[in-house]
Amino acid sequence: MSELELVHRSGDHQPRVIALHDGARHSIGSGRRCDLRISGAGIARRHAELRVDEYGAHIRLLAGRREIVFNGEPVRQAGPLAAGDALSLGDARWQIRRVLPPQTLDAGDADPTAGVAEPAAPITPTIQRMPAAPRISPDLVRRFQECISQRLDLYRRDILQTLSPSRLREEATATAWQLIEEGELAMPADLNEETVVAAVVAETVGLGPIEALMDDPAVSEIMVNGHERIYVERGGQLEKTALEFSSAASLDSVLDRIVSPLGRRLDEGSPLVDARLPDGSRVNAIIPPLALNGATLTIRRFGEERIGLDDLIRFGGLDHAMATFLRLCVHRRRNILIAGGTGTGKTTVLNALSEEIEETERIVTIEDSAELRLQQDHVVALESRPPNIEGSGAIPIRDLVRNALRMRPDRILVGECRGGEALDMLQAMNTGHDGSLTTAHANAPRDALARLEVMTLMAGMDLPARAIRDQIAAAIDIVVQLTRFGDGARRITAITEVAGMEGDRILLTDLFHHDHGFRATGQIPAFIQTGPSPGADVDLSIFDTDAPTTMV
Repeated sequence: MSELELVHRSGDHQPRVIALHDGARHSIGSGRRCDLRISGAGIARRHAELRVDEYGAHIRLLAGRREIVFNGEPVRQAGPLAAGDALSLGDARWQIRRVLPPQTLDAGDADPTAGVAEPAAPITPTIQRMPAAPRISPDLVRRFQECISQRLDLYRRDILQTLSPSRLREEATATAWQLIEEGELAMPADLNEETVVAAVVAETVGLGPIEALMDDPAVSEIMVNGHERIYVERGGQLEKTALEFSSAASLDSVLDRIVSPLGRRLDEGSPLVDARLPDGSRVNAIIPPLALNGATLTIRRFGEERIGLDDLIRFGGLDHAMATFLRLCVHRRRNILIAGGTGTGKTTVLNALSEEIEETERIVTIEDSAELRLQQDHVVALESRPPNIEGSGAIPIRDLVRNALRMRPDRILVGECRGGEALDMLQAMNTGHDGSLTTAHANAPRDALARLEVMTLMAGMDLPARAIRDQIAAAIDIVVQLTRFGDGARRITAITEVAGMEGDRILLTDLFHHDHGFRATGQIPAFIQTGPSPGADVDLSIFDTDAPTTMV
């Protein structure tokens, strides 16, 4: 609880003591749903708001032209409030005082006037959240949006760039309440005004109904298939939500607000885009005529907490023996290729392995959209650049890989090989940059190497197949295969060593695999068996063919 309490007087009613709880939001105005109901000339139905956060208590004007009087001065907002501060608005007077000790409302302070004054009990904090599926007609939302856009002049692109997102949201919220107070828009009797305002403001200046999903840590992916269908992934399982955008135009506006601050555009001339939100979430959007069912938006979210190998063991993604071996591979500077299908957790595993890199090493990361979150201090993060509006200025990953070789890297981490950069990555691994890591889409370790061969050919070099396979066999030491199961679980299903060439064929040796549990195959990697001190400081028991480890 906050150290402050509010003494509220309104009209001729008895004063009330209200504890200011942390996280509370108290609405102030003449409306019947307001927490603090007041009256007087120029008082809007939802005139002001009193909120308490980690910095203290604050009061601000939402609608109406009558200002708050704070310690004798008219203001639009004030805070953080301190003991002794006096405020007034309409027929209400407030005094701030200390809580010694935390109090609740005394029975003698109850307001005897039923239907006019608020309940005698302390006001419960009202935390405003966007409803799961507000039943608001698209026509009402559209009329609200048009009025808010006209009053705030949102049709000017520069106003969206000069106002901060929080300030823009405050202005839109205040304008929405003014529209209701002035009666410019008729509200249906069965709709909650706060629900309408929250939904309208979200679609006008925010991300619309997906804002609630962006605040949900359990949601790992958000998929919008046209304005009427929104799906999410929770715990590896897809589910359809009850949320929807009010119209296709509203979804188009949200897409524009996502890509415009990033210097991108989404229109008929450029109907698809990859981007990254400020919180690191990866965004893909595609619109008609390419998307036949309407604009499609996919947002992949990443958790705030770093996930290490021990966390992956706890989640059932691998066992202790496999984690011990992968740590050894990183410490012995083995080049590792992480393979798997879409959504199998390749980036998560790459992040987990990167935690085992020593602080003394210089790491260069190269990605299309920055997703890696390394904890080391000496990290240089590079991100490719798409073409600008004129179609020029693109910097592909391949150029960044070549440039990274001039940056004195100890290790190079490529977020994902998709094309000709595979050739440059293989050359880097073969020219002294041992211990590098990358990912690729593939369903099996041998498929992953075959894809590397194809991607190398995409570099445009006329190389014979044997030369490319020699490069792959010499560069890649370990392939880590990931699979996503029907129940949503993601597991490492194979750890395979690249054991050189035999004729035109790359030799692979399975070290660990998943077969109703994790087990070792009994094979010991060549890099442990050879060298000046074979097997030194290595617990060879991790390669024993014991019974499969049960899943956590």
